Amino acid sequence: MADEILNRVTSSGLVSLDLEEILPQFNIEVIDLKGQLWQELMLKEKDFRAWIKETDWSAFQDQHVSIVCTADAIIPTWAYMLVASALAPFAQTVSTDSSDELRKSLALAFVKNMSVVEYADARIVVKGCSDESIPLEAYTALVQKLQPVAKSLLFGEPCSTVPIYKKPRK
Repeated sequence: MADEILNRVTSSGLVSLDLEEILPQFNIEVIDLKGQLWQELMLKEKDFRAWIKETDWSAFQDQHVSIVCTADAIIPTWAYMLVASALAPFAQTVSTDSSDELRKSLALAFVKNMSVVEYADARIVVKGCSDESIPLEAYTALVQKLQPVAKSLLFGEPCSTVPIYKKPRK
């Protein structure tokens, strides 16, 4: 009679949470105003308004859009506002943040709005290894979101974790 092999990780009652699996893919489209500058120095309002009118903004349907200028030029606020106005009926998100900053903001908003019902009184392991680059801010926001409801928080893999938080016994 062979001894049965027990999977201690499975029987531990740990709940694994992988941000890479639950975080939506945030594909960021970047609109660089550099191409609209006259001699890479300044915007001409008439030409800029013509570009706004001629551009097919529906190509940005349901996209997250970052409006930037990679040239060393002063872009008036109204220019960003005109592009945002043109994108408003189509884009899901419009920002003047860099694509990395926008990705952080979207990840933070996702964590802030996620349901924690399934994590109440759970021993949670937040997975530490991921193929995608998860913003650090998402992990810190996750701690703030889960700590009030979790029994404990750990970081890493179920077989090798770093304790983050343990609810005090009453």
